[in-house]
Amino acid sequence: MKWDNLKNWPAYWEQLRKALLDPKVDEELLEKSLQEAREKMPVPVLWLIGKTQAGKTSIIRAMTGSETAEIGNGFQPCTRQSRFYDFPADMPVVRFLDTRGLGEVAYDPSEDINYCESKAHLLIAVMKVADVRQQAVFEVLHSVRVRHPEWPLLIVQTGLHECYPLGGQHIQPWPYDQTPLPDTVPSDLKRALQAQRDAAADLHGHAPIRWVAVDLTLPEDGYDPSDYGLEALWQAIEALSSLGLENLLRSDRQVHDLFERTAHQHIVGYSTTAAGLGALPVVDLVAVSAVQAKLLHSLAVLYGQPWDKRTISEFLGLMGAGVATGYLARWAGRTITKIIPFFGQTVGALWGASASGATTYALGKAAVYFFVRHRNHLNVDAETIRRIYAEELERGAAILRDRLRGKP
Repeated sequence: MKWDNLKNWPAYWEQLRKALLDPKVDEELLEKSLQEAREKMPVPVLWLIGKTQAGKTSIIRAMTGSETAEIGNGFQPCTRQSRFYDFPADMPVVRFLDTRGLGEVAYDPSEDINYCESKAHLLIAVMKVADVRQQAVFEVLHSVRVRHPEWPLLIVQTGLHECYPLGGQHIQPWPYDQTPLPDTVPSDLKRALQAQRDAAADLHGHAPIRWVAVDLTLPEDGYDPSDYGLEALWQAIEALSSLGLENLLRSDRQVHDLFERTAHQHIVGYSTTAAGLGALPVVDLVAVSAVQAKLLHSLAVLYGQPWDKRTISEFLGLMGAGVATGYLARWAGRTITKIIPFFGQTVGALWGASASGATTYALGKAAVYFFVRHRNHLNVDAETIRRIYAEELERGAAILRDRLRGKP
């Protein structure tokens, strides 16, 4: 076994201090390291297919909490008619693939389908419930399931309110997982939902097909809640995949603060990249520290706080080199025995990946506390910030554990 990675870590805090106070990094070498890291820790890909205006962008917005997921804003072309959306853009946690144009005249989606098929980790079909013409979508689903009968399929039915009677509102509790659909569902809506579900009965493949009905609207549309069915969507995604996306994108379900949710997503993205760096044959502390420095700067921007030498020195002083490094050493003793069962990599590389990702996560969470206190003109307590770092070191390792086992 190779233990080179472990031997590098005593210099960790000093390297981070240099990266923050004297950021001299070879950008070309860093980019090369980041590319290698992303290959070690690939971003999970959700492939959304459906007709134009089916509600795919609304699903992306609801899952990520990002209002920037609009046509032409954040989406990048990857084939003639398909686009991808990385979230967050700089250090992504998840990639969405959107196959556009299904059902449009003179459009052959074969090239786009083949590309997306080679990249996807979960297939999600999106159908507006009031649109009875879904043959183009079912044709694609049939062809994909013929080639991949083992792929699970999630079909999301959207726009429920379009089939409500005049003045109708959402049914509580959400009833659309019942078979047959209960009589509380308006008759027109029930017929539309069932017609689409019946049409899927002939799809090839033995993997499960799961249906979720959602109504994702704007608050001003007058339907409460505006993210009706979102919890059921998350449950279906978690049931059909091992991606663990809810933890990566949402953190605590009770957290509704936009800043904290956005910060969590950035922290996870940077932590995953840092874990990829740590999984390289020898941990490059310069590259890991550069990624952590970029994360802390991005969090300062998010919270509208200065990130100059004075602020950096205050943050580092509150954290304490001895305390932070000590937490890392004690955590290593417990972690090293847990990672031995992993196969296909050396213990040193696994520990390097765990340490790189977990320390990045813990630093980010400690920084959020620091910036929130500064934003509200409150004192920052050294004992509290160190306790947060220690607790989040464990939590970060837990979030990254499935990824380190080789899951996308």
